[in-house]
Amino acid sequence: MDITVDARDSLPVFAQLIKQVKEAVLSGALRPGSALPPIRQLASELQLNPNTVAKAYRLLERDSVIETRGRQGSFIHVLAKKHSKIDVREIANSALAEAVQSLRAAGLTDSEIRIAFADVMKE
Repeated sequence: MDITVDARDSLPVFAQLIKQVKEAVLSGALRPGSALPPIRQLASELQLNPNTVAKAYRLLERDSVIETRGRQGSFIHVLAKKHSKIDVREIANSALAEAVQSLRAAGLTDSEIRIAFADVMKE
């Protein structure tokens, strides 16, 4: 699998990595059990901070697209194809858009909504 990143893309680099892994899973280029490159190796190849790659791997693991087996490395999860079809970002954006629309309809300003959001995120 060939992974590339585009610094000019509006999508954050970690999200580009996630998107490419999910696309490779859906296309069949990555199959269950396939090994992913170690974090440091991929970071070096792409000239990225290892923390960026680690973040992408953590989120892919959270979504059960990959699984980490300690020192053995990271591998494509057995249910990766099913889980790659779910776009967590899209779900979150949709829910937040509905909440903002509802709050605006209730008369709150954007500034008040931002403050309320920040308060909720602190909890």
